[in-house]
Amino acid sequence: MNKLKYILPVLAMVFMLTGCFNDNLVDTNEAVAANSWTYAKSAKATIEIKDVNQAYDIYFKLRNTADYRYSNLFVLAHIKGNGLNKTTRYQFKLARADGEWLGKGSGDIYTSDFSLLTDYRFAKPGKYEIEIEQNMRDNPLIGISDIGITVTKSESK
Repeated sequence: MNKLKYILPVLAMVFMLTGCFNDNLVDTNEAVAANSWTYAKSAKATIEIKDVNQAYDIYFKLRNTADYRYSNLFVLAHIKGNGLNKTTRYQFKLARADGEWLGKGSGDIYTSDFSLLTDYRFAKPGKYEIEIEQNMRDNPLIGISDIGITVTKSESK
């Protein structure tokens, strides 16, 4: 029992300190059923903006398998809230011309983080929804295992 008295405060401090080093305001990750990304399935995140002077970086996270048959990926990114209704189409390169995957690999799964917006400032405080949907011709899109969104405070002021 004496050891427990010391271990619990130490564990609590470790958890608090690791939380301080995570600059992600939003960090979502959703598994895609059967590695088949459909039009109906999208990555979604909600962010509360309090300081309009703060700049933010918004990223799309993707994990694909070696079964993905294209070297690129088209997505639609929507940001909505407080009068903002912004949609942008992005093309991301996943593989080189020789077929070598560009993401970080582990077995036959490759992880990539793609920048959507850098140093982005929201015009008004409030809640905003970010949604990313696949915009390829294939439905479902085979070989996509996970999708997600990360929002961080930008380093630039």
